Amino acid sequence: MGQPALGLLLPRGGLAGQGRAPGGAQSVDDDRQVALPELGGAARVAELDGGQELQQELDVQVGDVVPEQAGGTDPLEQLDGQRLPFAIEVVAFSEEEGVRFRTPFIGSCALVGNYDEDFLNRRDASGVSIRQAIQNFGLDPARLPAAQIGDDVLAYIEFHIEQGPVLESLNLPLAAVEAIVGQSRMAITFTGHANHAGTTPMNSRHDALAAAAEWMVAVESESSRIAGLVATVGSIQAHPGAINVIPGEVRLTLDLRHKSDPIRAQALQRLTTLAQQIAARRALLVKFATFMNQPAVAMDPFLVGQIESAIRAAGCPPHRMPSGAGHDAMILASRVPAAMIFLRSPGGISHDPSESVLLEDVACALDCGGHLLRQLAESAEFLKGTNAPRG
Repeated sequence: MGQPALGLLLPRGGLAGQGRAPGGAQSVDDDRQVALPELGGAARVAELDGGQELQQELDVQVGDVVPEQAGGTDPLEQLDGQRLPFAIEVVAFSEEEGVRFRTPFIGSCALVGNYDEDFLNRRDASGVSIRQAIQNFGLDPARLPAAQIGDDVLAYIEFHIEQGPVLESLNLPLAAVEAIVGQSRMAITFTGHANHAGTTPMNSRHDALAAAAEWMVAVESESSRIAGLVATVGSIQAHPGAINVIPGEVRLTLDLRHKSDPIRAQALQRLTTLAQQIAARRALLVKFATFMNQPAVAMDPFLVGQIESAIRAAGCPPHRMPSGAGHDAMILASRVPAAMIFLRSPGGISHDPSESVLLEDVACALDCGGHLLRQLAESAEFLKGTNAPRG
């Protein structure tokens, strides 16, 4: 089922460790009144294609490694024993990446109740359904409704590395995420005719791979003309895949992202039209299957402003930016006010074993988190909020 990504839920009332535990999860507890040390540990673990696992471990305990090695400030000392008017619950999500079942955000969708029978019946390459994978893990899919959050949750906060080069280029440790870009994911199949590589003249070929290659170049060219648009052909399979046979069928994928849904939709239409034109000119067939169309999601404006103030209070210049990657926060935002704090990614590297984070940036993020919790605890506007469904 993949590896977990972590976030914080802030339910009304009680101390950390006294809130409900969705789906049987254990709430955080500590000898002190506010259990912030558990904000450390594994910040994100992503499952990549090919069965590889990439683990991004922050491996930091507040009040331990951060103050001693990075000169950070213990958020507990900031709060000085203050009793917060909300609990702090740590939630771990599975399958954020959506590699195994081509269905991202499985864990967070369960938390907000955004799933149905078709969702649970989706299968991986081995024919195992999501439902069966849950059972194989020793859990009961029939109990999924018990994992859904209630109306007591005031907010969801997620700390995450940027996974890109922007903050490093600006020499900034942190940023407030203002929106998560929309995504379209599509499978494309070009179908021609397989034939002998030596006996078929060039002008008599219906080469599916040549058509796919022409379209891939067009995807790169067209997408480069639109500011903020990113397009990726991340997978390609040619059949029959023999050195002496003209490919008769090629399957490939398209991942298209932009913070504006209309711009993304227009670009997707343009790219599919180009594929149809290329196929027609080469006397091939082309078909499309869309398996994801996720709208862009704005983060909660109030929380974004509070995060900016907390970043400033932590001694860092505030900065706002969109997220080019999808995150569980975009799913939680349909149910509760949600926000994200980005940490700088050294080298802008992600989804690679060299992905890393700077210890001093973790210290700054935890300092920011302490200020943020105190600000929210003292905000009448925040405490009177509700999480009525935001459809």
